[in-house]
Amino acid sequence: MTVVPSTAATTPVAAPVKRRRLRFVANPKATIGLAVLGFFALLAIIGPWIVPYDPSERGNDLLHGPSGEHWFGTTHLGQDIFSQVVVGTRSVMVVGFIAGVVATILSILVGVTSGYLAGAGSELLSALSNVFLVLPALPLMIIITSTLPETSTLTIALVIGLTSWAWGARVLRAQTLSLRGRDYIEAARATGEKTWRIILFEIMPNLTAVIASGFVGTVIFAVTLEITLAFIGVGAGGDWNWGTVLYWAQSQQALAQGAWWWFVPAGLAIALLGTALSLVNFGIDEFVSPRLRGGGKTNVKTADGRTVRMRVGFTPVLGNSNGREGS
Repeated sequence: MTVVPSTAATTPVAAPVKRRRLRFVANPKATIGLAVLGFFALLAIIGPWIVPYDPSERGNDLLHGPSGEHWFGTTHLGQDIFSQVVVGTRSVMVVGFIAGVVATILSILVGVTSGYLAGAGSELLSALSNVFLVLPALPLMIIITSTLPETSTLTIALVIGLTSWAWGARVLRAQTLSLRGRDYIEAARATGEKTWRIILFEIMPNLTAVIASGFVGTVIFAVTLEITLAFIGVGAGGDWNWGTVLYWAQSQQALAQGAWWWFVPAGLAIALLGTALSLVNFGIDEFVSPRLRGGGKTNVKTADGRTVRMRVGFTPVLGNSNGREGS
């Protein structure tokens, strides 16, 4: 008797697979974060072409509040604050992205290599990470940027990226140490796979969520550090960013003069960008962690539609809703 495989049994499988692929985008935190990030990215691209005024151009309306002509008001020199905030978005986004990419690449190279390889090389890379971990970031950045003959946005981004990779490297090293003894890694070694193929195709896919989370965290750190440097007057000369707006507002005693419009828009922009990046980071955490994905619920649905009860102890155990533990 010939058995004909039924297509009906395989059809429902596609839906859970599709749901797993779209789970991150469907997360409300990640969706809101990505939407706000997309807005700032668009503003960084087209901002300099849509502003009504040159951010450095002086005018006759000195220290005027928000109006139809100047949406965010003006400075003590008559400069349009709306134009300064919009133009400054590009510098903030460029520094955050470049610093995040540089620091992530270095953390992968150092962390994964020192975690997988054994011997003196691994210990040396681990010691190098420890050295960079204990270095004070802000004073080091101030010294480096002050000694450079010319400081630009790209220079600040590269310096931040080259000095902020150690934390991510330590996390990746710890994760790699836990993965290198797994059965599938040992099987790959036994079959004669080259080291670089094991790292790229066996270990790296399991570190994707950690790398993505580390990248977002580095972008938050880079944006905060660049704004801090500009606020204390150690930024890129001639380039506007939100920290520069706050620097001039503080130096001209905007708060004492009641010119709240001078510092509130830049502060809100910083808060919105930081919130968006944090929401994306939370979305990544919930995407990779079933316990966080359940939102604290004891009864959750699995990818295949079953309702299970999650029992959280030292080790999470999934149990059927009627109280019996699942296999």
